[in-house]
Amino acid sequence: MRTALWLVFATISYNVFESVVALWAGIAAGSIALVGFGLDAVIELAAASIMFRYLLAQSRGNGSAHTDGRVLRFVGITFIALAAYVLFEAIMTLRAGEAPAESTVGIVLAILSLIAMPLLAWGKLRAAKHIGSAALRAEAKETIACSYLSFALLLGLSLNAIAGWWWADPAAALLMIPWLLKEGIESVRGHKD
Repeated sequence: MRTALWLVFATISYNVFESVVALWAGIAAGSIALVGFGLDAVIELAAASIMFRYLLAQSRGNGSAHTDGRVLRFVGITFIALAAYVLFEAIMTLRAGEAPAESTVGIVLAILSLIAMPLLAWGKLRAAKHIGSAALRAEAKETIACSYLSFALLLGLSLNAIAGWWWADPAAALLMIPWLLKEGIESVRGHKD
């Protein structure tokens, strides 16, 4: 339980950093993808914060299977919100058709996220199995989704900077929507796997 709490706290801390840097860099570069990445970090921050409160209550003997189900549904709703957001941002980016300025800060942030998020997700998946928490498992999958978004962001920003392919980021993001919706719907329905 202590490991799970530490990992979720680390996720919260990293998402605060990620959201601030991504929003700042996105506004500076005029990058819808970077701003979207920052707003995604805010959504993930909400899910991780709820998870932290839940795990803290459980560690003190105040949690229950009923609460685990409610947290699982909340995480599912954040998956669905994330899918809606990704869809909206991808469509807006494609419609605008304007390439953002190159963002070295955004590329570095995407690389950092590609390192941090898979490690956090792996740790949370192991902890979820050990303590038997479907909600923590679902929240770990949301961290995996952040890894995919980080890859899509890195790919999009890099292809924009190197080849001028402004459309690469929204195209990659659109490919994530089916997975996000599947995970969200399963979590809202309370499926444990």
